[in-house]
Amino acid sequence: MPKEDFSHVATWVFDLDNTLYPPSARLFDQIEAQMTRYVMEALKIDQITADHLRDHYWHTYGTTLAGLMREHDVDPGPYLDQVHDIDLGHLQKDPNLKARISALPGRKVIYTNGPSIHAERVTAARGLSGIFDAVYGVEHAGFLPKPERAAFDTVFAIDHIVPETSAMFEDDHRNLQAPHAMGMKCVLVGPARNEKAAHIHHQTDDLAHFLSQIIG
Repeated sequence: MPKEDFSHVATWVFDLDNTLYPPSARLFDQIEAQMTRYVMEALKIDQITADHLRDHYWHTYGTTLAGLMREHDVDPGPYLDQVHDIDLGHLQKDPNLKARISALPGRKVIYTNGPSIHAERVTAARGLSGIFDAVYGVEHAGFLPKPERAAFDTVFAIDHIVPETSAMFEDDHRNLQAPHAMGMKCVLVGPARNEKAAHIHHQTDDLAHFLSQIIG
């Protein structure tokens, strides 16, 4: 991977879940269980139906919350509070990742489809507090989720991010399509996809190692 690919980057934008911690931490197992419970209670449906709707809304709208808001007028506040009320006790601090992110030249930003308070709790548990210049959650995009272009436009406008001099790190390839179209350098964090995709410039399953190649 040529270091020169990122020589123009002044802003580094990181997703949170399954990006700044490994999927093996299985936080999303807890989050998905909380989502299902919320959907069951809010819509008065059984678990099988709730699981189906949760998955359907994620594929259709980008997040379960977006589907609940559009089709059932659900208040996002209580939903986000309940869904992200999870145990982070098993998350391990990662001083290597902290050092690599800290060494990146320019501005470092988190942008997640979860609430910003969840991002702050997770980064604290991972030992990554204090190294990011800003943390943006779905609330900063008016609860519009990635992968919608308008969500990126809103958050990037708040932070004055210039896409042409920025890089995006994401575990969900769908969430790299808009950044690619905007001119960002796009990195998929996770297993390599079977098919080539124009909106994925690089792929890694070891974020700290990948960043070491950029700054090393």
